[in-house]
Amino acid sequence: GRRDCKLCCLLVAGMLQVSGMRIYTHGNVEAVNGTDVRLKCTFESSAPINPSSVVISWSFRPLKPGREESVFHYQQKPYPPVDGIFRKRVSWAGDIMGRDASIILQQVKFTYNGTYICQVKNPPDVHGAVGEIRLRVVTTASFSELLYLAFAVLGGILVVVFLLVVIWSCRRCKKRRQGQLEENVEAAPRKERKDPTAW
Repeated sequence: GRRDCKLCCLLVAGMLQVSGMRIYTHGNVEAVNGTDVRLKCTFESSAPINPSSVVISWSFRPLKPGREESVFHYQQKPYPPVDGIFRKRVSWAGDIMGRDASIILQQVKFTYNGTYICQVKNPPDVHGAVGEIRLRVVTTASFSELLYLAFAVLGGILVVVFLLVVIWSCRRCKKRRQGQLEENVEAAPRKERKDPTAW
């Protein structure tokens, strides 16, 4: 009785979880004032993706107490906001069939600090958690970002140096081999003349 009921509840909960919309976002994003930033939001749906029925909504909750504001809407085509602080500052960067609902905020300002909420509906799959991204707009890149950039540049330089060394070594080996082959070709007839009875 009770054990069967628990098992049944677990199965139903599992089915609900599988059939719900799943949304994936990067929790915290940092952007330098005046630059563009991509707010990445991807999704998984148990229902087949139908581009004509997928609805994507992005909204913004500021750090200071205030009302939630619409940032972007997508339904068959992108609908950027016509007024508010995001007017002419948001562009579509997603791909419905690629399960990508990302947007780009252009020339971010300090007033953009806050939480961005990504919601995707793919009927009949309309229930599920929303994705949240906390954006922090800063004056300059943080030390960790600068360090990451420095390592990336250094890594790129090292790869180029390594490739040049490999190419140089290969050419040197090839020249050495060619030299040895030429010596062997010249030396071979002499050896035959010296010892024609060798067998």
